[in-house]
Amino acid sequence: MPGIEALAAPPGLVIRMAEAFAFSSGLAASVGAALTVAASLAFDGPETLRTAFLAASGTFIIYNLDRFRDLDRDRITSPRRTDFVRGHRRLLYLLVGSAAIGFAGVLRTGPPALVVLCFAIGCVGLFHRRMKRFPAWKATYVSVSWSAACVGLPWLGSRAELSAGAWVSALFVTSLAANLIASNLRDDEAMSFPGGHRIILWIARAFVVVAILIAAFGPSEFRALVWIPVFEGLALSQFRRTERYGHLAVDGALLLGALGASIQLSWPT
Repeated sequence: MPGIEALAAPPGLVIRMAEAFAFSSGLAASVGAALTVAASLAFDGPETLRTAFLAASGTFIIYNLDRFRDLDRDRITSPRRTDFVRGHRRLLYLLVGSAAIGFAGVLRTGPPALVVLCFAIGCVGLFHRRMKRFPAWKATYVSVSWSAACVGLPWLGSRAELSAGAWVSALFVTSLAANLIASNLRDDEAMSFPGGHRIILWIARAFVVVAILIAAFGPSEFRALVWIPVFEGLALSQFRRTERYGHLAVDGALLLGALGASIQLSWPT
């Protein structure tokens, strides 16, 4: 019946658009920008737009370069994303090139410390293809790298104390570790761990609890960041080992949490 088909079409279109957003690394870039904005607002940093752009464009470049270089291995864990990258490679090349030009233009006007931090994070990203073969090590260095970018960039441009950066970094690292552990679980990269999938999932959830506790017992000005682990916890509470759920729900939860934190931090008091 045409009427039923018409009603069914929009949800399918929305899902395809969401997948394109995630598979192109647009979601990862948005997560990087949103987390950086949340951290910058928490630090009352003066250069929120600059650091958010650097985090977003840098993430977009590194993630797409990793996809281009590792298509065959990615097909095993993310076949839908691999097909998308193969089918839209020319467009993605153009977008990565544009992002690189923008990234370089913004970075060259920044202070030396900002340049050094971006260079260090970029080196880790370029070697990610070789280092990601070990799940526990992958969850550790990727979560630390993300935190170095999303917390380190705005912290450098602010007047926040070192202890403030440590509190926010601890919350970000634990939240991101939960996300990455769940991603490894979906990719079957943790099969050799004693206890299997169920234990791994509870370890990820435990990291969420730790992040929530950090927000609850940390400085009051950072309490709004609790939305990041809360949304991630909601995604993990209904975890599904499917490619779509991993890319849209588990990763999307970080974006929603960071947006919620940013809204609360910028709300007039």
